[in-house]
Amino acid sequence: MTAALPYWRLSGFYFNYFALLGATAPFLALYFHHLGFSAARIGELVAIPMLMRCVAPNLWGWLGDVSGRRLLIVRLGAFCTLLSFLAIFHRQDYAWLALVMALHAFFWHAVLPQFEVITLAHLGEQAARYSQLRLWGSIGFIAAVVGLGALFERVSLDAYPWAVSLIMLGIALGSLWIPNAQPHSPPGEAARGGFLQQLRRPGVPAFYGAVALMLFSHGPYYTFITLHLESLGYARGQIGALWALGVVAEILVFLVMARLLARFSVRQVLLASLLLAALRWLLLGGLAGYWPVLLLAQVMHAATFGSFHAAAIHFVRHSFAARQQGQGQALYAALSGVGGALGALYAGYSWNGLGPAWTFALASLAALLAAVLVIRRLRDPACAP
Repeated sequence: MTAALPYWRLSGFYFNYFALLGATAPFLALYFHHLGFSAARIGELVAIPMLMRCVAPNLWGWLGDVSGRRLLIVRLGAFCTLLSFLAIFHRQDYAWLALVMALHAFFWHAVLPQFEVITLAHLGEQAARYSQLRLWGSIGFIAAVVGLGALFERVSLDAYPWAVSLIMLGIALGSLWIPNAQPHSPPGEAARGGFLQQLRRPGVPAFYGAVALMLFSHGPYYTFITLHLESLGYARGQIGALWALGVVAEILVFLVMARLLARFSVRQVLLASLLLAALRWLLLGGLAGYWPVLLLAQVMHAATFGSFHAAAIHFVRHSFAARQQGQGQALYAALSGVGGALGALYAGYSWNGLGPAWTFALASLAALLAAVLVIRRLRDPACAP
């Protein structure tokens, strides 16, 4: 990294932001189960933040591109996320929790797309090194998963909202430390047209469709994998370690991602990630009771999230002009939210009716459909006219 790059400020924010994801992805459904909600209600509550992700990033992304005040949006979103979530201490009935999930998610989803634009602006021509910053988010995720997994083996899940609030406070305070940066517009970039014109370029709609399907396929994993593994006899500490194993594999991919993207096209990386996702869901749905198979499935998180996300960020950056970067990143977040929300909803309704094996089999089919879309329609951004 060059001396001018604020490496630790940017990576520190990634650490805190994804520590929050490490607190919610494995444990939010477990907390709702602790409160006595059924699988269907859990699926609905988990889906609400994902549904909010369908709307909020586009609104905040448009505002960031128009105003250029991306850092202000990051800070506002971080502090309002904390303030909104604190309402969970008022009461825990279904309607109130649904409101808390929606309100805090509206602000939480304002943060990351705008921060990604700021990060890429700081990187400039070193954009291939994005993964070296982003890996600290994975480390934050691991710290939260392992720490909270050990904590909840010793104390009641009643402590869960307090732990989440402390992490949100870290995000809010960390946002004050971020230095601002704006994307650079090279000469002649205006010829690329507006956001909608760029969105219609060959391969771009296929990319966003594949994103939605990929996140749809993650629905059973992010909503029920902790409960699934508990039902198979795994302890919460073991489950936390398994989540951490997946993210360690993700970190290793981030470390070599610049070399992978230099050797393979974005299209090839996305396709490999999708095919490995299809296999991973089948393993988790039918063979998670076998320890070696479960370890292999968790290592495959390197592809289902790590390489897919890094390649997707690369695709968005090279598919949109500087003044549309916020909207491009926001649409990536929004389509991820659409897919994730629908995935959580279908998982909630099918979990007790069809069972884990069939629920994960449907997830595998979604990943395969995304792979077909990539094969037939996706073009690398460098090849687009």
